[in-house]
Amino acid sequence: MANEAKFKMSRQRFDEIREELHYLETVREKEVSELIKEARSFGDLSENSEYDEAKTEQGKLYSKIAELKNVIENAEIIETIENTNNISLGSKVTVECLEDGEKEEYQIVGSQEANPLHGRVSDDSPIGQGLLGHTAGDTVTIEAPAGEISYRIISIE
Repeated sequence: MANEAKFKMSRQRFDEIREELHYLETVREKEVSELIKEARSFGDLSENSEYDEAKTEQGKLYSKIAELKNVIENAEIIETIENTNNISLGSKVTVECLEDGEKEEYQIVGSQEANPLHGRVSDDSPIGQGLLGHTAGDTVTIEAPAGEISYRIISIE
């Protein structure tokens, strides 16, 4: 099998994924099994929509379990580095857009933790890649889907 991609994430996110997997393999799997058992008791399986829905739910569950196992097996735990001179994974960055002067805050995280609506951008995203390695005071130009955007880095935490 080809080399699997590594999923960069914090220890906290890794633990959350493990807890979700444990829940799905124990509690949720039993619930779905009971749904199938109950649907079977309704008789003819060829015309039993409850049975079809329960089997579909079981398929989704097993797919999610396989996905989470893959993430855990290929997880790369990133420890936050205390060096705040350069932007790295875990850094909180305040930038100023040079076009409109608007200030924005981002935290550079692994792909499993990214949530752009909450300012958490992946290190694989154009903004994440463009900021990594730079220091406060630098000006960076990032090639985004909407076009080039220039930022001045104000601070790094």
